[in-house]
Amino acid sequence: PLQTFRGLLRELRHASGRPYRDTPAYQHIVATFRAHRVTSQKLCRAQQELHFQAATYLCLLRSVREHTALHREYHGKGERSPEEVAGLVGFRLPQQPGGKG
Repeated sequence: PLQTFRGLLRELRHASGRPYRDTPAYQHIVATFRAHRVTSQKLCRAQQELHFQAATYLCLLRSVREHTALHREYHGKGERSPEEVAGLVGFRLPQQPGGKG
């Protein structure tokens, strides 16, 4: 659960333009994790549910960030030459004899 908590805070830091500790999302995550911590006086079945939901939300945040980065890199550049397309996927076009191409 601690690793998931830290991952959520890391994603919040990436997502927000301002200091992330001032955001309502940060305050909600911290309050929820504190409310569901296990003590010696109770068996907290809800903690397993909280950890599952937090891990799912962390996966969503990471996926959205990675999707945005891929979208920014590959979308909207217009028509590309065959050489550019080959370079994107890691290939080189064959050279024609006589120095052409």
